Amino acid sequence: MIPKILVPFDDSPTAQRTLDTIIELRERFSKNLTLLYVINSNHPAYSLIPLVQMETVKDNATKAGHLLLQRAENKLQAAGFETEVFLEFGEPRNTISHIANEQDFQLVVIGRHEGGGEIRDVLFGSVANHVLHNVKCPVLLF
Repeated sequence: MIPKILVPFDDSPTAQRTLDTIIELRERFSKNLTLLYVINSNHPAYSLIPLVQMETVKDNATKAGHLLLQRAENKLQAAGFETEVFLEFGEPRNTISHIANEQDFQLVVIGRHEGGGEIRDVLFGSVANHVLHNVKCPVLLF
């Protein structure tokens, strides 16, 4: 059985390093990976956008998200991986956890953003920390 591995991805340097590390260690990973990009529709900036412009903003965010996923997918495929990609709207920490649990992934590989620090993580939490504590499968943090 081929393990299902979920790789949440965004446009951060941490996410890029996570992909690079997966490629570097490709002999240790399943050749099948699922990339997930979550557009944070709960971001406070969305509340400032007039309702009549919301559809245009979401369309543009979707296009940018698909482009980001396509670049990551191309990079992984060039290294010999087979990929599946998902783009979702929602709050990233909850959406990632929900998808990992509902679709029975066996592993989540996620990068932890640098510079947050323990105090920031305790006060505000981090996506990686939330995922670590709210999924049923193992989590590999980079």
